[in-house]
Amino acid sequence: METYFETLVKELYEKATKIITIFLKENRNANPSKLTIPKDFKEEFFSLVDKVNLSLMEDKDNFYGYFLFQMSREIRFDISSPTAVNFKGANYVIYFNPIIFLTLTIKQMESTIKHEILHILSMHLIRSKELKSGYGTLAINMAMDIVVNAYLDHLPPYATTLEWVNLNHSLKLLPFKPFEYYVEKIQSAIDLLEADQDAVEDDSHKDEQIKTDYNPEKTHDIWEDSSDIDEKTLKEFTEKFVNTSQKGTIPSYLEGMISSLKNSKGELPWNLYLKRLMGTVESNQKKTITRRNRRQPDRLDLRGQLRSHKANIAVALDISGSISDEEFNQAIKEVLSIVKNYNHEITILECDSEIRRVYKVKSVKDIKERINIRGGTRFTPVFKYANHNKVNLLVYFTDGKGEDKLLSIPRGYKTLWVISGRGDKLSLKEAYGTVKKLNAVEIKDTVLDISDVIRDGYSMTNQERIN
Repeated sequence: METYFETLVKELYEKATKIITIFLKENRNANPSKLTIPKDFKEEFFSLVDKVNLSLMEDKDNFYGYFLFQMSREIRFDISSPTAVNFKGANYVIYFNPIIFLTLTIKQMESTIKHEILHILSMHLIRSKELKSGYGTLAINMAMDIVVNAYLDHLPPYATTLEWVNLNHSLKLLPFKPFEYYVEKIQSAIDLLEADQDAVEDDSHKDEQIKTDYNPEKTHDIWEDSSDIDEKTLKEFTEKFVNTSQKGTIPSYLEGMISSLKNSKGELPWNLYLKRLMGTVESNQKKTITRRNRRQPDRLDLRGQLRSHKANIAVALDISGSISDEEFNQAIKEVLSIVKNYNHEITILECDSEIRRVYKVKSVKDIKERINIRGGTRFTPVFKYANHNKVNLLVYFTDGKGEDKLLSIPRGYKTLWVISGRGDKLSLKEAYGTVKKLNAVEIKDTVLDISDVIRDGYSMTNQERIN
């Protein structure tokens, strides 16, 4: 026997179907943003959402209910998921596609609302932007959804989970990792699959139709419509939402996520910043005859490209006496630890007023004792080398004391300056990159042991860290 709630959902679904049927009949190929939603349908639909929110409020996870109270609500028939969020006009907005949302049970409706709020707490709206130059939308979306769905029960049957991705992409991804870890692994798997299937991608087509089915590649498209806001300001708005939503006890995993959000600083340590950069570095492309050219798929004479995920990383070491052997050895270990996950190539440049030695390294044992030359410091020779050797990323360890103007401007690659503990600031008037201080940073072993296994409930230690 149907409950009152189930009857209400069925009636609303029939009304939603009728609304879009009439619209499509009268406005063939029209943009769904022009669809006028009847006022009475809006009132009935959001009345149902209020019932879902009341259920959240009565649950132990009432944090989500209080958070939802503060959000604006809108109906969109052109989103490819039951719910979506963005930040518009100094407020978080949650969108509902009734055609997809109304197919869910009340517990699944709760989970999809929680799903969106967890994206907000994880700062995914900002973090995803930083990876778009190096990774595809599908890989980024799947990676973020793995992270937030790890904390949810009663997921819709099509939800992207760690188990589903491991099974369908023949991967062995570990749980409770940052989404940057997942996106690298998933993108590699997608590239291999596309090569096998002779995939053709066409970025020129923008689909603006009514959406009736879930599409993981389109679930976060609406984030592009967010107001232009910097990370610091968005974080401050998010903290205000969080503070208002904390009424009583909250689950430990939420406690940990909120703590990470509040304690995260705008200034990232150099090694964490390097991790972030690695996700955005454009790897060298390799030609393939098994994939058509993305921009001109009909030109069979043009060869397609696949990401090789082997970028050229140059690590410059100022040997003028500004950095101790201990500092550099610790730093290069971290560089190798970070870069090895991306299978990129590292070239060491020992330099002072000129480049003294160049050699490649794959592991710590390949690092050579530094040449015992203590001259002055000039940065320009290293940038000349990088410009002529197709470098994708330059990491420069120095005390920062050199010329005040580069005679060779960096072209087509990112630069990370790491100033030694003895150094103060970079002498260059324009750095052409990001400047960080070299600090001793403890490296946490990521190998799972028995203490990492959760036997009952959630643990604050097992969650994605917000860098």
